[in-house]
Amino acid sequence: MSHEVMNQVPPLSGHDVAADPALAAALAREGADWAEGELRQLGTLAGSAKAQEWGRLANENEPVLRTHDRYGHRIDEVEFHPAWHELMTVAVEHGLHAAPWTMARPGAHVARAAKFYVWSQVEAGHGCPISMTYASVAALRHAPALAGEWEAALAARTYDPGLRPLADKRGVLAGMAMTEKQGGSDVRANLTTAEPLGDGAYALNGHKWFNSAPMCDVFLVLAQAPGGLSCFLLPRVLPDGTRNAVRLMRLKDKLGNRSNASAEVEYDDAVAWLVGEEGRGVRTIIEMVNMTRLDCVIGSAAGMRLGLTQAVHHARHRAAFGRPLIDQPLMRNVLADLALESEAATVLMMRLAGATDRAVAGQAQEGLFRRVALAAGKYWVCKRAAGHAAEALECLGGNGYVEESGMPRLFRESPLNGIWEGSGNVAALDLMRALTREPEAAEAYFAEVELAADPRVSESVSRVRKTLAHATEADARRLAEEMALVLQASLLIRFAPAGVADAFCASRLGGGSGRAYGALGPGPDLDAILARI
Repeated sequence: MSHEVMNQVPPLSGHDVAADPALAAALAREGADWAEGELRQLGTLAGSAKAQEWGRLANENEPVLRTHDRYGHRIDEVEFHPAWHELMTVAVEHGLHAAPWTMARPGAHVARAAKFYVWSQVEAGHGCPISMTYASVAALRHAPALAGEWEAALAARTYDPGLRPLADKRGVLAGMAMTEKQGGSDVRANLTTAEPLGDGAYALNGHKWFNSAPMCDVFLVLAQAPGGLSCFLLPRVLPDGTRNAVRLMRLKDKLGNRSNASAEVEYDDAVAWLVGEEGRGVRTIIEMVNMTRLDCVIGSAAGMRLGLTQAVHHARHRAAFGRPLIDQPLMRNVLADLALESEAATVLMMRLAGATDRAVAGQAQEGLFRRVALAAGKYWVCKRAAGHAAEALECLGGNGYVEESGMPRLFRESPLNGIWEGSGNVAALDLMRALTREPEAAEAYFAEVELAADPRVSESVSRVRKTLAHATEADARRLAEEMALVLQASLLIRFAPAGVADAFCASRLGGGSGRAYGALGPGPDLDAILARI
């Protein structure tokens, strides 16, 4: 019997996760090349064995709900492993949360997107409170007085966990609670009530089925006020230091995202303050939802890049049938196809980040483009993530099915962004609403994709226009898919090497999508595609 270890792949660590040519080019193109130094620093940390160990420990030691202390006092706290706090500290110190909102520098949201993409490849779960904190500011600005009170603490680059009043915190994090048992995505069916207290505050009573990141300091919540469904700011600790009446009932036992806590909560005369106007809660909180949808695209793109990197690393070091896997034609086809999907997701998420940056700065055309492109991109990139993770896992064979490889964690995480902030149907129908109610947004999209000036894109645009002219709700998914693919193709034609763009167009446009990865036809320059990984 031999115990010599042979033909096993060495650990993938000690590399720069930000050494990604598509990401680097987009960072400069979208106006944030000034952040390259910090991005590469973060990428080096993300590729270290230390950071990867934090990710493993945070997922293997899941959060624990403590409803009461040893004396019987209600505390409603969530305990986390120290590795979780290490991940959060890095994320906050690098401004992955709300820091861009207090930076006047162009490209701040782009730089933040790139860093979120890189650091998410270490561990995805802790990105949830980071993302919601980022997104909360957009909604909170509907209430200038509240924004003035909370925004500086939300944007502070100090991670300061623990439930204390705002005045005693060096930095705070935000979550949100919209969905309820009876309604789910139909938030207008919410039954939580909000009664005015006469001093500007409201008393909230009800039950939320999903409270993302219940350990946060403050939440944006939907509830039925006298004037209709409204948005409220609800702190966990009131200004006088007393705990608000937010009861954590249980933590959800989820498929993935195990490091992060998601809870069911009850409000028992919980005190909250109105954000925006009564009756316009959805219109107010949609600002936050759209920002988190951007992060859904970024997170899915990050997962694709991670899966691709792991698959290529394995193929370079594992031999079968007398030669390395990376040299075998069929494996090369699979890896190249995964690389095409990954790069297309990366250029799209960075274009969306650029549009966000410019829309926040007041560029109306970019806001119109983002309205359509974000809905289509959220639908398609998140939809492709699960299949991509499964194929990347399969590249490792049986080793990929073993928990120690990290690939099962990636696979379990892969459906989340497609569900979070509106599942596939919700995103596709949102796109339909934008196209029918805001025709100028549709034209902003077409103006963008037609910048490619390529016959393949022109043909696909004509097909999309014809579909749109007669589309019904039943066509929403097909339309979202086609629009996302055309946008990705346009971006790759303009900004990627010709070999990458040509292979993507040949395999994705004109009905080429939907097949298994690794079915690229003859003609693609696989060497050129694989060289970019």
